[in-house]
Amino acid sequence: MEFIAPPAVHRVLCADCGTPIVPNSANLCVACLRNTVDITEGIPKQASVSFCRNCERFLSPPSTWAIARPESQELLAICLKKLKGLNKVRLTEAHFIWTEPHSKRLRVSLTIQKEVLTSTILEQVFEIEYLVQHGQCPDCAKLAAKNTWKALVQVRQKVPHKRTFLFLEQLILKHGAQKDTISVKEVRDGLDFFYSQRSHAIKMVEFLGGVVPVRSKASEQLLSTDTHTGTANFKYTYSVEIVPVCKDDLVCLPPKLARSLSNITPLGICSRVGNSLHILDPSTLQYAELAAPVYWRTPFESLASVPDLVEFTVLDIEPTGTVRGKWVLADAQVARSGAFRSSGGQDDDTMDQDGGDNTIFHTRTHLGGILQPGDAAMGYYLTNANFNSDDFANLPPHRIPDIVLVKKAYPNRRKKNKSRNWRLKSIAKEEGEEGEAGNGRGVVGRMGGRDQRKVEEDYELFLRDLEEDEEMRDAVNLYREKDSKPGAGSGLAGGKTRRKAQFAMDVDEGQHAASPDEPEAVAPGETDEEEEPDFPEVRLDELLDDFDEMTLEDS
Repeated sequence: MEFIAPPAVHRVLCADCGTPIVPNSANLCVACLRNTVDITEGIPKQASVSFCRNCERFLSPPSTWAIARPESQELLAICLKKLKGLNKVRLTEAHFIWTEPHSKRLRVSLTIQKEVLTSTILEQVFEIEYLVQHGQCPDCAKLAAKNTWKALVQVRQKVPHKRTFLFLEQLILKHGAQKDTISVKEVRDGLDFFYSQRSHAIKMVEFLGGVVPVRSKASEQLLSTDTHTGTANFKYTYSVEIVPVCKDDLVCLPPKLARSLSNITPLGICSRVGNSLHILDPSTLQYAELAAPVYWRTPFESLASVPDLVEFTVLDIEPTGTVRGKWVLADAQVARSGAFRSSGGQDDDTMDQDGGDNTIFHTRTHLGGILQPGDAAMGYYLTNANFNSDDFANLPPHRIPDIVLVKKAYPNRRKKNKSRNWRLKSIAKEEGEEGEAGNGRGVVGRMGGRDQRKVEEDYELFLRDLEEDEEMRDAVNLYREKDSKPGAGSGLAGGKTRRKAQFAMDVDEGQHAASPDEPEAVAPGETDEEEEPDFPEVRLDELLDDFDEMTLEDS
C-alpha cells in the first residue's frame, strides 16, 4: 500500500512576537491579537441594580419591578439588561460567580465573541461587578406614605358581633383575594381595604358579591385635572354592605315576601349564608333561598342571634318520617337545662324569672337525625320574648312556638380544657402590618376602644362554628398546629370554665383574660361527666401544613 504524505502546513511568524502561527489576515497570534484589539470595549465593567427591601423585588429596566431569587435566571436577565454594548457582540455564556449571601455585590462572568478582522472571530471571558443599591419601589413608597391610596373598599355589616368578618377573612385568604391589598383598617362596623389601582378594588367587590349577599355603591373624588391634556386624577370609593342576617339567626319574613317564597312560614331560622340567604322553617322543613337583590327590595332584621340562644335538655324525641337532605323532622319534648336539678341552696343565675324552669315544652324541630334523649340543644326561648318587630307582632299566637331549636350543644366537651390541634391564618401577617396585630384576632379587634372580651367571645364562637359545621370548614383553610400544649380552655358560652387559650393564630399570641360575667363555675360533681361521643372532631386529613414556616430543623 502506497504512503501518501499529507499536504504541508505553511506557517508564518507573528508580526509582534515572532511565534510560528497559521497564516491569518492579521498575521498575529491570539495573544498579540488580544493585546491589540479589546472586544469588551464599550461594555462597562461595573454596574448597579436597584433592590426594594420591603417587597424584595429588583428593578427590571425600564420600570418593571420583578421578584428574583439570588443567582437565578431572572436575576441574571435583569443584570444583563443593565449592560450597554452587548448588542454589538455575541454572548455565548453567562453565569454568576459566588459571593457572600450578605454581600452587596454581584459578580457575573461573561463569554463573548466578535469578528475583529476578515474571517477572524475572537472570544474573550471577562467579569462584571454589580452593586446592589437599596431603595423603594413605587408601590412600597405609596404604602409608606400617608393618604396615597387610589381606591378604597368599605365593607360594612350592621350587627353587634364580628363573626361574619372573621369568616370573610378566611375566605379572602383561601382564594388569595388579599394579594393586591396595600393595607387593611378596622372601623366600627366593618373593614376598609385600600388599593393602589382601581381595577384591584373592583375585583375585590366582585369577589365579595360571590361569597356573601351584599349591595355596593361606587363614588369618586376629583383630586386634580389637567385642562391642556384632558386628564384627571380621581380617588375611588366602593361601599359594600353585607346583609345584617347571620347563620343561626331567628328571622321573621314580611308577609308579602313570605308569600313570594312559596308561601313559607314567616318565622324561621337562617340555616346558611352564601351569596344568598337560606331560610328554613324548623316546623315543616320548608326551605327558601333569598337572593341579595330580593332581600334589599324588602329588607328585614334578625329577631335574635346566637348570643340569645338558651340551652335545653332533650327529654324525648320522635321522628315524624319527613326528611329533607340532612334535616329530619321530629316532635321533641325539652326543658331548660338544670330544670330538674337541685340547686343545693345556692342561687342559680339560670333560673327563669317567672319560676317556669320545670316546664316541659313540646316543639317540632329539624334536628331529629342528630338529637337523642338526654342531649343538650341550643334554641330560642319565645314564651315570654318581646321583639321590636311589627311582622312578628302580627303573627297569630298559634303560629308562634314556645321553643325553636337551632343546633345541638356539647356542654360536657366544652368543660374540658383541651387544646385545638389546628389554627387559622390572618390577613394581618400576610400584609406584614407590624405593630398592629397585638392581641386581636386577625384584622378584627385591633381598633382601639373595643371591648377585648367581646372580641375574644366572637372569636371563640367562630372557632366553635368551624368545629361543628363541616360545610363551613370546607370553605376555609385549617392549618396543623405545630406546638399543641395541653390546658387550653375552650369553655365560654357552652362551658363552665375559662382559661388561657392555646389555639392562637400566627399573629395572635395574646392570652384570654378572665371575664367577670362568664357562666357559673363547674359544680364539684360535674367534672367527671363523659364527653359526647358524636362531638365533631376536626380530622387530620382536613388540616394543611404551613410550608411558609417550615425550616430544615423541622424535619
